[in-house]
Amino acid sequence: MLNLVKRQSRQRKKRRPFGLFLVIVSWSLVMGWLFASANSVYSATPTSEIGTVDVVPAAYGLGQELYIENCGKCHIAIPPEVLPTQTWKNLLEDSQHYGVQLQPLVDPPRILVWRYLANFSRSQRNDEETPYRLNKSRLFKALHPKVDLPRPLQLSSCVSCHPSAEVFNFRRLSAEWENSN
Repeated sequence: MLNLVKRQSRQRKKRRPFGLFLVIVSWSLVMGWLFASANSVYSATPTSEIGTVDVVPAAYGLGQELYIENCGKCHIAIPPEVLPTQTWKNLLEDSQHYGVQLQPLVDPPRILVWRYLANFSRSQRNDEETPYRLNKSRLFKALHPKVDLPRPLQLSSCVSCHPSAEVFNFRRLSAEWENSN
């Protein structure tokens, strides 16, 4: 009887690694399928319809709408990627906006706009000064290497190269720039 119990115990121990292996393989297949499904949502959207630099998940969609609605009243709303997070934080907290007194956003719209801006803006280097103008932004300069920017740079001048900038589509370029790439 004792030998039978020992033999059954050894058989169970031999099956454990196989069971664990089966669980790991199954888990990997399920996770791979989920990641592939999530990616196919983004890749299914034609680039020309995305408009901004990044695809904005639904969780940030309302924040983006509120940002465009509030900032696009007076000027072209620029993609958050162009300025660092610290710039956006300072702009949201200050009612003085480039010499104009603004009615500050209040919660909950302010929180939604902040979540959108914080998630899609870029980080700032430790040695970098916080830029408050586009022409001082490191990323803006990197995105426009061959562009002779007008002086002074105005947000309205974005439309000369990005004809759909007023509807927050910065991917579409004017024929002159489309042909030069």
